[in-house]
Amino acid sequence: MTGTPSLLCLIWSFLISPILDTDAINFYCILRNETRFCRVIFLGTGYWFFWSIVLLSFFGILTAYTALLLVLGFLLCWEGRELSLHWCHKILILLVLLTCSFFFWILFTYWKDRWLTVGLSLQVFAPYIHLGSISMMVMVAWPVAFYVIHLEGEARIRRHQMTFYERKRKKRCAVLTKLRALQVAIGLPFCLILLSLYLIPLGIYSPCIQEKDELGPKPSFFGHRGAPMLGPENTMMSFEKAVEEGAFGLESDVHISNDDVPFLMHDNNLRRTTNIKEVKPNASFTHPSLFDWSFLSTLNAGRWFSHSRFKPFYHMKPLSEADREKAGNQKIPKLTDLLQLAQKEKKFVIFDLNGPAPKHFHRSSYVRHVVRVILDSRIEQHLIFWLPHTDRQYVKKRAPGFQQVSQLFSVEHLAKENISRVNVDYKRLFYNGLREYKAANISINLYIINEPWLFSLAWCSRIQSVTTDNIQVLNKINHPYYFMTPNFYMFIWILMDCVSAVFIVAIFYFHWWRKSKKETLLKSSSTVTGKVRGLSHPHMFLYSCSLPPGHSAFLNVSDNS
Repeated sequence: MTGTPSLLCLIWSFLISPILDTDAINFYCILRNETRFCRVIFLGTGYWFFWSIVLLSFFGILTAYTALLLVLGFLLCWEGRELSLHWCHKILILLVLLTCSFFFWILFTYWKDRWLTVGLSLQVFAPYIHLGSISMMVMVAWPVAFYVIHLEGEARIRRHQMTFYERKRKKRCAVLTKLRALQVAIGLPFCLILLSLYLIPLGIYSPCIQEKDELGPKPSFFGHRGAPMLGPENTMMSFEKAVEEGAFGLESDVHISNDDVPFLMHDNNLRRTTNIKEVKPNASFTHPSLFDWSFLSTLNAGRWFSHSRFKPFYHMKPLSEADREKAGNQKIPKLTDLLQLAQKEKKFVIFDLNGPAPKHFHRSSYVRHVVRVILDSRIEQHLIFWLPHTDRQYVKKRAPGFQQVSQLFSVEHLAKENISRVNVDYKRLFYNGLREYKAANISINLYIINEPWLFSLAWCSRIQSVTTDNIQVLNKINHPYYFMTPNFYMFIWILMDCVSAVFIVAIFYFHWWRKSKKETLLKSSSTVTGKVRGLSHPHMFLYSCSLPPGHSAFLNVSDNS
């Protein structure tokens, strides 16, 4: 009994740490799909590293540690030993609980929108998590059944003792109540969780569970800053690689130089993607729009990609020698360079237009200047997906052939502006799958989709196009992952429920039968021993199975026979 609090403490820590480990896995999946977190840390420290791997490893160690202690605890209970945690383990368990609580607070406070990614992942993986959880419950049933049956056997012994020890009846009743409470505390949650798992498919919604004839066409791809896993982002090499991989369109980011040349750059300084620190260290944090094009065109925009110790994406493949050499010689391209490639390959172009610094000459008219540059390039107007919201009415009048793309405004506002395409953060897919926009026949482009499971979710949700860094992988997917028909899932669900129920009942029956057989043998042995000793004392018999080793095994009993 003294080891029960320690065992419960172990169980709680074991249950909490996998939950946080699951969150760490989701966090890792988010960082595999996005690099914003690493970029934020880079902007603060100047050091690029994949912190998600560190966090995932840390929480994996916590889970392994608590799981090991829990297994050892059950083995000690199996052998009938008293469970008593060393003070060192108690402190570590407390630290595990505090660490889990702290990171839960971080997630709930600063990463609220990332919970939407967790929700989306559950929409995809919920059927598989459900089936895996049932299998896990079958394995958990073994120690639960052992402990519940063990407590039941101890309760029977206590009741038997109460028959012969009436003077200590109240004390033994209290012990019996505690035993029953422990049985309920262990067995009831197990039964409730198991019942919930059996019925949870009734409430599961997954876009990937649908009939085959309802599946929409494969979404098209916009290369996010080109193909940034194959070449340095926002360079001509990257855009050429995206074209080779079959991109539907090319996405980029535009700044305007101090002498009015639109060029391609994402960040608000040149530190991450150029060699500005080598050429002009004091200007590393200067806004790109404050440099002349004559200087910007001399910077190297590819050596950070090809010769860096850490890759910009954790799961990108190594470059060939030819690609490494080509990447190392890349320069910052102008917007007109991208437009020429798009016109030649008949690819669509979409870009974010970044406003220049406050002191810039075109601070108030940069949109109109960029429109003039695009029109002067002679690109077909329908190849331009115009995303900036600023001065949209002028753009419509000056370039009526541009395809207007908006952010996530109401359907009524989009209809009023005559906009039929929206560019949306993929996490917004969590809200009813953007059904109202589909019903209004508005095309949807999701950004940024890099992982196959997320692309499969977009495909099953009938999304028209996605913006991706990982076009070389996603373009090879010919059928959505994790797709299944409702009838197939129902068959698997019912089969797993029935098979698991049979196994769990068999496990409980086995432990009950084993305990009963053991008690029968002990009682038989005690009876024989009592009869032998009763030759010298006919009013005594041995009930050795109810007393600990080292104590007297003789109990006074009236011989009514």
